[in-house]
This record gives sequence, C-alpha cells and structure tokens, in this order.
Amino acid sequence: MTPSSAPPVRKTPLSKAFKAADHLHAARQHERAGCVAEALEAYHRAADEASGTGEWAIEAEALRRAAVLHHHRNEADQARAACNRSLSIATQNGDDELAAEALNVRAGIAMERGDLESAQAVFTEALALGNPTGELRGRIEQNLGILANVRGNLDEARAHYQRSLELHQQAGNEYRCALAFHNLGMVSADQKDWVEADRYYDESRAIAEKLGDMHLQGLCLLNHAEVHIARQQFEQARRGAESALSLFDQLGAVLDKTDAYRVIGVVYRETGKPALAESRLKSAIDLAVANKSVLCEAEASRELAILYQGLGRNQEALRLLNAAHGLFQRLDARVDLIDVSRKVVNLEGTFLSVVRDWGQSIESSDTYTYGHCERVALYAESVARVLGLDDIQITTVRLGAYLHDLGKIKVPHEVLNKPGRLTDDEFEIIKMHPIWGVELLESVEFPWDIKPIIRWHHERADGTGYPDRLRGDEIPLNAQIIGIVDVYDALTTTRSYRPALTLEVALAEMQKMRHHWREDVYEAFTRSIVEVAQQAA
Repeated sequence: MTPSSAPPVRKTPLSKAFKAADHLHAARQHERAGCVAEALEAYHRAADEASGTGEWAIEAEALRRAAVLHHHRNEADQARAACNRSLSIATQNGDDELAAEALNVRAGIAMERGDLESAQAVFTEALALGNPTGELRGRIEQNLGILANVRGNLDEARAHYQRSLELHQQAGNEYRCALAFHNLGMVSADQKDWVEADRYYDESRAIAEKLGDMHLQGLCLLNHAEVHIARQQFEQARRGAESALSLFDQLGAVLDKTDAYRVIGVVYRETGKPALAESRLKSAIDLAVANKSVLCEAEASRELAILYQGLGRNQEALRLLNAAHGLFQRLDARVDLIDVSRKVVNLEGTFLSVVRDWGQSIESSDTYTYGHCERVALYAESVARVLGLDDIQITTVRLGAYLHDLGKIKVPHEVLNKPGRLTDDEFEIIKMHPIWGVELLESVEFPWDIKPIIRWHHERADGTGYPDRLRGDEIPLNAQIIGIVDVYDALTTTRSYRPALTLEVALAEMQKMRHHWREDVYEAFTRSIVEVAQQAA
C-alpha cells in the first residue's frame, strides 16, 4: 500500500517572524565581522520574512541597516529606497523611535553626499521626533560630531563625540562606546593632543578586541600609527600599520589596505628607506586607482611627492602634487573625507615647499643670488596685495617667484658666475633661461598659471624685453609683478662688479625705467616696497 502524501507544511506568520528575527541577528553578526555582502543579503531576507507578519519593527530595522550598507557600497538608489521604506513603515505604525532612526540614516547619507545643510536639518528633526532613546541620541550626537569635523570645527566635534560616549556608556552599548572612543582619538590627533589620542585609541581597541570586531581593531591600529609617526615613534607605527594591514587583508577591506600601505610607506620614508617607501606608496596608489578611491589616491600621491622632494626628484614630485590637487578638487565633503579644505591647504603647503626647495637649490651655487627667490616672493606678494589680487592669483605669484629662474640650471657655470659684465654672446645665453625654464616643466602641469611668469618675467612694456619682445598688456600681469621686483632685488644685491645699491638709489634708478612696466604695477611696487624691504633686511 502506497503511503499517502503528507500535506504541505504551511508557513505561518509566526514561523516567518522567527526566521526574520534569526536573519536580522545573523546580519548584525556578519556586519560586525566585516562581511558586508553576507550582511546585506541577511538584512533583506529579514525584511522579506517580516513583511506581512505584523513584525513591522523588524522590517523597518532591517531595511534601515540595509540602507546604510547599500550607501557604503555606493548603491545610491538602493540605499534611498530602503531608507524611505523604513521611514514609511515606522511612520505608518506610529513608532517615533524607528522613524528617528530612519531620519538619522537619511541625514547621514546627505552628509556623506556633501549636502551639509540638509544633513543638519534632518539630524535636528530626528532629535526632536518624540523621545528617542539615549542610545539613538548617542548615535545622532556622533553624526553631529562627524558633521562638525567635516566643517573643520574640531572643538564642536569633540563635544559631540564626548556626549555620544556618555550616552552609550549609560545605555551599556560597548560597541558604540568603542566607536565614540575611536572618533575622540581621531579628533584629538587632529588637535595634536597626542596623549589623549593614545588613550582613546587604546580604549577603543581594547573593546574591539573583546567584541571580536576585527575591522575596528584595524582602524584603531592604523590611525594610532599615524599618531606614532607624528611623535617620531616609527617602530611602533610600523608594527601597528602592518598589524592593521594583516587584519584588513583577512577581511578583504581593500580601501583600508590602501591606507595601511600609505602609512607603512611614510614610515619607511621617514626612516631613510626610500626604495621600500616608494614601493609601498606606489602599492597604495595602484590599489586606490583600481578601486576608484579618489581620496586614497590623492593622499598617497601627496606622500610619494614628499619622498621625491627629499630625493631631489622635483619634476616627479610636482607632477604627483598636481594630480593630487586635481583629485582633491573633485571631492565633495563626505564623512570619510573629514574637512577636505584642510587637506587641500596641506597639499598646497607641500606644493610651495617643493617649489621653494627647488628654487633655492638653483641659487645654492651662486653666493651673489642666494636668497633671491625668497625675497622676490616676499616683494611680489606685497605688490599683488596692493593691486587687489585674489588668493589664487597671490598663490600663483608666490610659486612663480620661486621658479622664475629655473632655466638658469642650463646656463654654463662660468657664464652664470662670471665676475664683471657679460659679453654680447654670453648675454644671449642668459636670455635663453626663460625658455629653458618652461621646457624643463614641459611634462609638469600646475593648478596655477605659473609658466607664463617663467617665460615672460623679463619682457618690458615698451617691447625691449626678452625672449618674445611682448609689449604692453601682451605681458601677463603676474609676469610684470615678478619682473619689477626681480629688477629691484638685482639692484639691491651685491654683485662681483658692483656693491648693492641702497633702497633710495635703487628706486631712483627704477624711476628712470618706469616705462618698462604698466603704470599700476609700478605704482603698487613703489607703495609696497619700503615697508617690505625693511622686513626682508
């Protein structure tokens, strides 16, 4: 006798609810272990199982967490859809706390997108909605701290992080406490409060180890390594960064590996191991490019440029800095970029450092002109300010001042340092240096229009200058500024064939040739030079 078939087992809402809860728990475990794909799949399963069972709280929670992970994977449409569904479910069921949770995520996404005003408004809305728990308030305080950090308000950021920590301690949430300690470590490091940074990173890592959170352990080790570098504790920095690299490798966290390679490269650079430094920094750049991380590529490029600067490879350094500057300009203020404007300022400082070093190295063999570029930069910046030029134009003038005589590298030593006046043939060689300067920079682009300064700073408004005999307004304003202060510095510097002229005598000589420059340039020069010359003396 053939047994009859058993009736199909019907999935009851209760069994689906249990499955939903199990999937939600599993998703959280995957997320903490850094297994993002598995976590995302489990969150969506939890939401699907909970749908229609009356377990709307599980559905809303799973969707909210899925939205965060989608956003981190740059899946904007999926993130937005999941967050909106979570908010809609919470609102329909009158759960202000879950609605505030969804708003917190929405604000965080806006912040990472660079829409800081919207983020601020939605965070405020989330705090005002009903009476969110202390734990939720702690997360919103943390996000407000990140928002302040993005804007460069470090004291405000620190206050928000501290409130976040206190709220999570009251709620007994160790994981959130670990995150708050980590963020306090970062802002302390930004403020160069090394002792506090040490303490906060140690606190965060101890909790992360206890909870088995490998990713947070790696972040603590890596960011702490940067503090060790700042304090010149290079062996500790190397060990920490290499341990972080190992953890990130286990987790498959590619962008974090990029940062680890960058930090290791900096350690090798600072400890006199240029070949190893170059290898690690190039690995960081290659990983960043492969994974389309503009930030990581820009920061690693800047560090490699500093290495090349120290090795005297100035053209390569400037090429990298220009590339990094272009990358930073593409970035919006996102949560992982903490104050992009500050990073750009630091990068431009490195640009100036490389250019200044190169300019001074050109002068170092000539005792008569050593310090010339520094003085020309000082005088030129003053003239530019009197003319009312903006910050970008002033930066252009300053950098052009350091490189205006770059082409003299190719002038024979015996001509460049000849005692007495030059022959006509020797002067023709000298007149080539503006052209040679531009040729040396042929493969280098700049964020600022420097090359016209180099080529045309010896042109004169009456057409008697060189190398192209430009006249009047054909000569760029920046080149005229460098040109007039270059003449002044030459007159007031001792030469082998004459002593330095006094300020008064030099100005009298320049009065005779004022037709060489635009009238407004000459007047701005005479207005500014007395005070600035006294500073330079």
